[in-house]
Amino acid sequence: MGTPEEMHMGITKSKFQNLTEDIPNLKLLPSNDQIRLVIEESLNQLPFSKMDIVTPTGATYHGLKYERGNCGVSVIRSGEAMEQGLRDCCRSIRIGKILIESDAETHEARIVYARFPEDIAQRKVLLMYPIMSTGNTIIKAVNVLKEHHVLEENIILSNLFSTPMATKCVLTTFPQLKMLTSEIHQIAPNHFGQKYFGTD
Repeated sequence: MGTPEEMHMGITKSKFQNLTEDIPNLKLLPSNDQIRLVIEESLNQLPFSKMDIVTPTGATYHGLKYERGNCGVSVIRSGEAMEQGLRDCCRSIRIGKILIESDAETHEARIVYARFPEDIAQRKVLLMYPIMSTGNTIIKAVNVLKEHHVLEENIILSNLFSTPMATKCVLTTFPQLKMLTSEIHQIAPNHFGQKYFGTD
């Protein structure tokens, strides 16, 4: 049994250590209610270079800039909730979209719509999907990106809540993909989209 703080996070420290040892490309962020913090940490995974800027006062500021060739891809509809956070950090970033639906009878995920930047194969991709219960939707989304010649290691999954099963399923299927999440819990809050968009 973990501490109350660990139990609040949804997974005990020992279980989390086992999970991260098995899946090194998983990064669990401190639990918070700010989507933008997950986006910011996802952006920290992108390549950057040093850059000097001369300020209006004539002083030189030693900063950093992102390398060219990044984009976001949101899984419609809940993934769109993360777009504003990405735009707040990177105003001019291009964002593609994927619409995935589950068949009512077979529950199999199928692609309904996909639109990406033409040169997405040369880009690093922030794949935005806040809630993962089974991992099926993300597996389908990553397969579509790979069909468009995006390298697995160039995909960063930005997520808020995931079940342990979904986390393990996605990262064992795609071991070179990076995943950032703020909470791993047996029960995913699937009402997130309805709450965010005010349609519940």
